[in-house]
Amino acid sequence: MSTGRSGVAVGVTDWAIAVGVAATLLVTGLSGRHAGTVFDLVGYVLLTVGGLALAARRRAPVLVLAATGLCAVGYQAAGFDVPAVAFLFAVYAAVRAGHRAVTVAASVIMLAALPLAALASGLHDTGEAFAQARGALELAWLIAAGAAGEALRQAERRADEAERTREETARHRANEERLHIARELHDSLTHQISVIKVQAEVAVHVARRRGEPVPQALLAIQEAGREATRELRATLEALREDGTNPPHGLDHVAELVERARTAGLDATLTIEGQRHDVPAAVDRTVYRIVQESLTNIARHAAATTASVRIDYRLDALAIRVDDDGTATPGTAPVPGVGLLGMRERVTALGGRLRAEPREEGGFTVHAELPVDRTS
Repeated sequence: MSTGRSGVAVGVTDWAIAVGVAATLLVTGLSGRHAGTVFDLVGYVLLTVGGLALAARRRAPVLVLAATGLCAVGYQAAGFDVPAVAFLFAVYAAVRAGHRAVTVAASVIMLAALPLAALASGLHDTGEAFAQARGALELAWLIAAGAAGEALRQAERRADEAERTREETARHRANEERLHIARELHDSLTHQISVIKVQAEVAVHVARRRGEPVPQALLAIQEAGREATRELRATLEALREDGTNPPHGLDHVAELVERARTAGLDATLTIEGQRHDVPAAVDRTVYRIVQESLTNIARHAAATTASVRIDYRLDALAIRVDDDGTATPGTAPVPGVGLLGMRERVTALGGRLRAEPREEGGFTVHAELPVDRTS
């Protein structure tokens, strides 16, 4: 949203400058009190077009450079002794955009063409002296415009490099912290949970072997140990993945669906809309939503089929995962760690998540993630 507003503001500023330059050129031309001949009308049109062309100087700096140059030569030849102000703005914009060689070539051509056009108009009798004085003045203005554009271009380049350096440093520190957390979890918590899980399984096995009833508390401890082991393994995988390996994203969703199909779930993947690039955070979040949804279906839903739909929209990406499990309306889902994690990820990106049973039975996870394609 903010990027869109800033783009509109820049466009309004560009048009304001273009209109201001065009008005200045017209006022200067009208002050010559021409008689209204055909050449005068052509000159007024070229003055206007040359100024208004500056509105597109950010999008097409080279094209605007050529257009303003031709207009300046044209109205000089038509008898309008008006400085090539629009061309100076175009020189500044072209150099700022990095087109230095083209700008130098265009400026040399202009320095040669403008005096000749002025002489051809018949406004001056002392042609050679006028051409020399005019050329020196125009050269100074062109150098100043080009120098201003180059200075700002270098300043923007240094600012971009500094920003990239800060981002890389922050990313490196975050990666180190994730790996540190993963090592601490693996060295301490993983061992303790494994001991609890193994002891519970041994106790259950011994009780059953002796033909004794297994206490429900012991079975609960056994299942909790298994669940904690799975959750911790997934957490460690996520921490190490973000820190050292390329993160999983949309390109890996098909692998998740295939893995679920291999495990016995009739899972399908449907992709709708015209695929386009999405931010990295959205890319990773989609993968996590599908991963967690399919994991929950396999563990808790008692489902036989599942469908994953990804819909590429103009300004959003929608993800929907349905199953035909035992969930029914009125039975609220247990807010486990996985579901809470999904909701936190989606909310952090400004999106919406809905996870609930359907009227006809089964469970649905539906998320919409905003995609800012102007950035």
